[in-house]
Amino acid sequence: MSAVLASPGTMTPAAAPRAGHPAAAAPIVEAWGLQKHYPAGRSLRQALQGERPVLRAVDGVDLTLRSGESVGLVGESGSGKTTIGRLLLKLTEPTGGQLAFEGQDLRQLNRAAMLRFRQRAQLVFQNPFDALNPRFTIGRSLAEPLLNTGVARAEHEARVAESLRTVRLGDPARLLQRLPHQLSGGQLQRVVLARALVLQPRFLVADEPVSMLDVSVRAGVLNLLRELRERLNLTTLAISHDLTLVRYVCERTLVMYLGKVVEDGPTARVITAPAHPYTTALIRAVPRPQVAQPRDALPLHGALGDAAGLQGGCRLRNRCPHAFARCATEEPPLVEIAPGHRAACHLHTT
Repeated sequence: MSAVLASPGTMTPAAAPRAGHPAAAAPIVEAWGLQKHYPAGRSLRQALQGERPVLRAVDGVDLTLRSGESVGLVGESGSGKTTIGRLLLKLTEPTGGQLAFEGQDLRQLNRAAMLRFRQRAQLVFQNPFDALNPRFTIGRSLAEPLLNTGVARAEHEARVAESLRTVRLGDPARLLQRLPHQLSGGQLQRVVLARALVLQPRFLVADEPVSMLDVSVRAGVLNLLRELRERLNLTTLAISHDLTLVRYVCERTLVMYLGKVVEDGPTARVITAPAHPYTTALIRAVPRPQVAQPRDALPLHGALGDAAGLQGGCRLRNRCPHAFARCATEEPPLVEIAPGHRAACHLHTT
């Protein structure tokens, strides 16, 4: 397994959904049958026979994110997590399916509507240097989104200062003229978060937001993310391979494997009572300080499969210890096994 999951330590799980929330809240993001396929390399035989294999990075995903909801998206590298985030932010075009933001079909946005969408949906990068030009001062980097989306220049100074205060970076005047290399890793990540918040968005995608940070500063950034989500009523999608992060920040968790959501439910239930063998494997991959921990603790065989040339059936079947004949021919649907908790496994459909 490629997942590297930290021990929960002393962090407490995300609170249960507030009364009347999020189940009754209005949807912010909705997707139906969302797909993203890429051309895959082909063998000489495939070329001669005219076959055009595709890599199904995302292959028919339905999801709904509601106002103020915090959702985690977990899985191994290559499972399609980052592609989902880019699709929801319209940073890449889907191969198929439908996508709506605040009830509006994203395929039908004109230029003005797309500009409004860019203001209301933002990405927090994993690597601060992906978001910050090393030659720009912090002040210029934070003002750039305002300039690009047409916010009046008279508002820039106040909006930049407020965004820095929101992420607890102290006196803005001390930071505005500094360059990225003059800040610590923790400060840089907070600047990246401030850059996303300066447009006052409603939806935030955080892709591995603390993976570049030392353990000693992660807790502070996670506390900030959790606080901002609750205070600003942000809808957040936290993409991570770290179940500890998801457990602490997110109310609901989606588990992805080879382009498909295989489990979806309240985070506490998904972690304490996983319903899919893949989820169980991710949880059991969490390192624990036990000398006697068995070496064969993971209940899966082999490595992540290939998303190119999938032939039907359960995608986990070649690694799953519970696989039986039906798994080779039928793809399991995502079915409800408890209120709000769904899994795609034939163990729950027989």
